[in-house]
Formats: sequence, C-alpha cells, structure tokens
Amino acid sequence: MTVSGVELQEYLAGLDYPVSREDLVRWGQENGASTEVLQMLHALPAEEFSSPAELTEALTTLA
Repeated sequence: MTVSGVELQEYLAGLDYPVSREDLVRWGQENGASTEVLQMLHALPAEEFSSPAELTEALTTLA
C-alpha cells in the first residue's frame, strides 16, 4: 500500500512552517499517522521545510 497525498495532508494539516523532520514525525505520531506515513517522514532528509510545497517536493522524491 502506498501513502496517498490526501492521507499525508490529513496528518499534516495545521502545521506551522518552517518545520523540521523531527517536528513532522512528532506531529504525525500525535495525530495518529499510520506506520507507513511515519516511515516516510523518518526517511526525509534532516532539514527544515519552509513551506508545504517544499515538503511535498521532498516527499515525492521518496516515492
């Protein structure tokens, strides 16, 4: 099963940017993200994302 953009948006809605990978993982855990979503977030480069578009771009390179 792959993670859809809609599923990611569900878990990441309401984030304040900029956001770090660690913040994304914590946010996902606190909001009940699936194991697959959390694995994707852990696989992101350890950097800060300044906008939803930048985060989306990083996530698409993982697929």
